[in-house]
Amino acid sequence: MGRILLLRWSIVALLILLPTRKMDAQVSGTIQARATVVASMTVTGSNDLDFGTVTPGVDKSVEKIAVGSAGEWTVVAGGPGAEVMLDFTLPNSLSAGASSLSIIFSSSDASYANSALASQTSPSVSMNPSLVTTANLSGTGAMTVWLGGSVSPIMSQSAGDYTGSIQLTVTLTGS
Repeated sequence: MGRILLLRWSIVALLILLPTRKMDAQVSGTIQARATVVASMTVTGSNDLDFGTVTPGVDKSVEKIAVGSAGEWTVVAGGPGAEVMLDFTLPNSLSAGASSLSIIFSSSDASYANSALASQTSPSVSMNPSLVTTANLSGTGAMTVWLGGSVSPIMSQSAGDYTGSIQLTVTLTGS
């Protein structure tokens, strides 16, 4: 017991005799963390690709610059000038019940406008709808995309209203 008491007093004496450390003044600085969240991305189909009345055995085309007939999407995808990828999902045929009608897209059947000066009849850029295209949005963070194509009815094409879905997927690249 005496040794334990002696050990305790030795530790207390040691702590008292140790030099005390001088505390320096402390200072700090603060910054803010910031982030700007852009509006949600929207892609709106605003006009169907409409071939109108088609005659069996006679191919029919709609040009991408055909106002009211060409397919049209309005894209609002974020900040001004943001880079996006445009990717079409295109059908090989249109259908009416069990009947199908061949649809073809050429390498220049799509276009877009990302400028206030561009229009459907004089778009900013022509593009291949079968390939993914990288583009920049306008200064307002928007763009318009158009699509034309051709249908090829056979001589024995069944009468009917033929339809098929065309999808435009827009992806922000972060660039």
